[in-house]
Parts: sequence; structure tokens; C-alpha cells
Amino acid sequence: MTFLWPDVLWLLLALPLLVLSYVLVLRRRQRAALRYASLMVVKGAIGSGHRIRRHLPPLLFLTALTLMIVAIARPSAVVMLPSQHQTVILAMDVSGSMRAKDVEPSRLEAAQSAARAFVADLPGSTRIGIVSFAATASVVQPPTDNREDILAAIDRFQLQRGTAVGSGILVSLKIIFPDIEFDLRASNPRPSAGRDTGRGISLDQVPKSDKPAFKPVPPGSFGNAVIILLTDGQTTTGPDPIESARMAADRGVRIYTVGIGTTKGELLGAEGWSMRVRLDEPSLKTIANLTQGEYFYAGTAADLKKVYETLNATVVLEKKETEITALFAAAAAAIALLAAALSLLWFSRIL
Repeated sequence: MTFLWPDVLWLLLALPLLVLSYVLVLRRRQRAALRYASLMVVKGAIGSGHRIRRHLPPLLFLTALTLMIVAIARPSAVVMLPSQHQTVILAMDVSGSMRAKDVEPSRLEAAQSAARAFVADLPGSTRIGIVSFAATASVVQPPTDNREDILAAIDRFQLQRGTAVGSGILVSLKIIFPDIEFDLRASNPRPSAGRDTGRGISLDQVPKSDKPAFKPVPPGSFGNAVIILLTDGQTTTGPDPIESARMAADRGVRIYTVGIGTTKGELLGAEGWSMRVRLDEPSLKTIANLTQGEYFYAGTAADLKKVYETLNATVVLEKKETEITALFAAAAAAIALLAAALSLLWFSRIL
């Protein structure tokens, strides 16, 4: 726990003086009582229970005063709070390898089923966007809080050739940052005023603009959106997914990656060709680590549902450092009221 105004804590040094003053007042009252009765008579009249009740209200008041001083110092702590992520982008792999049946009934169908459950469990205020990617990536559903539109977009997935994981990441980033145009071939961002030559342009070739130069932010620091990338991770075309992940990291966007399939994979074939499609875990772990996200493995349909349940908890709640002054102030007020109530009940006076 830390304090925004730590110098106020010096007031705690006054508490021992209050305790000393309380003891001196008790001794003065005791001497006054002895003028009218012997010590044995006083001790006999005052039982042990009465002595405890006599000191309890002042002790509670001292505790309340301590909490008040701590509250004035404005304490803060890392606690679990509702996330500020207002937008969730689901980037779903619809490449041909997703028809593999090492996850029953197939990778794609299992992913669709789990995605529906994930969407249903998110808070109604969360906006969800859907991106699908194969050889290219496209926005299937712009961010919306209309759950019917989102579920319909998930149901519209159709398998295509090629896998461009990097394109899926960049199109997702484009939704989050519409003012930035990302080159899906060169894997370099360029301003909207930049001219596309068909080959992509490097940052030092971008025409000068009046906009301030881009400054990277700490990974994971962007609190308004996250990307959830579901794929088997085998990139066959498009921009480098690791470089795309670095762009997300530079803008503070977390990417949670979900690997679907098995590392052993399955042999797929069609029209005279065949290939083994395996889960590429190293790439997905690297993407998650670069962006301060997390990687989840889903080897079966049941595992995939568990992953999405975990993601739901991750997106909705997160650890944040926040000021907890109100908690200390409320506790101090409650204890002070208790001390006053007990004093009135037992002694017909407040302390």
C-alpha cells in the first residue's frame, strides 16, 4: 500500500500522547474517588466486566482516529476492479486448416461455439468487433453492443485459403485506431495521407505531416480495447505477425492469443495436395508476451470453452492501483459511531 500524501502520517505520532492523556485523566479520577471511599471498597464495587466496558469506547474511538489519519494520507493499493476495456476485438482464423477435426467437431465449429458463449457472458456495455482472416483479413462486424449482430457475424464464417495472422492483428488495430492506416504488406504503419505504391513504404519515406511524431507507450497500457486472437498460428502469407504484435505493443494494446488444435496436428488434403496442419504455439506465445497479454491453449472443444471463460474473467476484471481513501474513512466513521453508541448505552454519555 502506498500513500499520495505520506507526510500526513506524522500525525500518528500524536496518538501515544492521547493515550498518555487518557491514563492521566483516569488516575486523577481515581484519586478523587479515594477521597470518599477506601481503595478496597472501590475495587469491590467495580467488577472486571465494568472495567472492560469502561475502556472499550475510548479504545474504539482511538482506532477510528487512527483510520481517519490514514484516510487523510490518501492510501492506494492494487485491487481487482472492473476493467476499463470498452471494446473487445475477436480476430478469428478462417483459413483452411481450421477445418481440421483434431478438435471436434472441427476447429472452426468449436471456435464458433465457444465464441458465442464468450459473447453472451460479456457485460452488455462492452462493444465487440469481429475480424476474420485467411490469406487476407476483413472486418466482419464493426464494434457494437448488439449481441444479435455479433452472433450472426460469427455464424457467417466461411473457410478460405491461406493464413495471415499478421493481417488479422493489423486490421484489428485499425478498428481501434481508425486514424492510422496500416500497410498490410510491408507491416509498417503509415499516415492516411501516405500514398500506397503497391509495395509498402518505410517510415522514413512517409511524407511529412503536421501531426506529432508517434511515441510508443508501455505495452498493455491502453485501457479501452483488447484483441483476442484465435488461430492455429501457422502463418503462410501476409505481414510478419511478430512485427504486427510489436505495433500493438507500441500502442499499449494487449493481445490474448488462443491456440486451437494440437501440436501433433492433422493431415489435410484436397485436389491432389496434402499437408499437416499443426498448432504453432511459439508464435502465439511470443505475440502474447510482447503485448503483455496471455496465451491460452485449447486442445479440445471443452478446453476452448474453459479458455473463453478465463478470458472473460481477464477482460472484465483486472488488477489496478487505485485510491482506497473511502474504505478507511467509512471504517473510521463506523467504528466512531459504535464507540459513541456503546458509551451512551453503558454510561448515558458520549465517551
